[in-house]
Amino acid sequence: MKWLALLLGVGLSAQVVASDIINAKQLLTDMSSAIQERNFDASFVVVKGKGMEPYRWLHGKVEDSELEILSRQNGAGLEVVRVDNKVTYFEPQTQPYSIETDAIAGPIPEILFGEIGSLSNSYDFVLGGKERIADRAAQLVRLVSKDEHKYNYWLWIDIQSALLLKAAYVTQQGEVLEQLQLTHISVTEQPAQPLIELSSKDFPMPLASLAETENTQKLQNNWRIGWLPEGFKLLKSDRHKLDLNNELADYFLFSDGLVEFSVFVQRPLSGQRASGALSSGATTVYVHNSGAFDVSVVGKIPTMTAKAIAESVTRPL
Repeated sequence: MKWLALLLGVGLSAQVVASDIINAKQLLTDMSSAIQERNFDASFVVVKGKGMEPYRWLHGKVEDSELEILSRQNGAGLEVVRVDNKVTYFEPQTQPYSIETDAIAGPIPEILFGEIGSLSNSYDFVLGGKERIADRAAQLVRLVSKDEHKYNYWLWIDIQSALLLKAAYVTQQGEVLEQLQLTHISVTEQPAQPLIELSSKDFPMPLASLAETENTQKLQNNWRIGWLPEGFKLLKSDRHKLDLNNELADYFLFSDGLVEFSVFVQRPLSGQRASGALSSGATTVYVHNSGAFDVSVVGKIPTMTAKAIAESVTRPL
């Protein structure tokens, strides 16, 4: 009868796994809907090693508009405002500027505001245990990378409101590299007053449209990036001067829906420098000196992945 018990056990395990996949995906979908639909005022911190950055995050609906404010609480400050599909950035010593997009680029992955199912080709959705986060009951959902070239992403979702309470980038070995945790959240019937005031304010016109970006992209195809992790696609490319050294570089931005990484290709800088990597939390900066040109890869990806991407860049003859 052992074979029958084994068969039943395998069948039951398969059902449990299938059930977990459905439930985990549904929880993520519910979270995405809650983030887009609910009025809330939240504070959270992003922890990288011994460093910590505090933020305030407001979201709400005013009549037919979706409004959002994300502000960094330390230092000179950074504030990002979204009114439907227009996002405006207010940065120190820089004129405010707007772009057309439906999500704020920041410490929270944009996919959490969108179609979660698009991640299923690159990640498995796995239910974890229940914990208490920010004094609220939370359910852990793990996005487990289908290969070793990416980090896993864990999310703790508020059981009552379906909102995000905590998130972390985790290595394949289970080491937490970087985490975001809410320290306070208020879910209200009405939007916060700062959001109501947004609806009567004017903001700069959006910068270059996507069509113009695509036209620019056609000018940047003289580099060949020979290897990418599975699931990553080119979002945009251009050529611009780097703030760090005022050098001209060709720039490429890739995403798998959850994380992004950038590739910069430029002429070699003065002085011989060995190839190597730096890291901060989940972010890796890998610089490859090919002799004829330098390649820098920056993103929330493992060092070996960034190295393989950088070394695959060639210039066609």
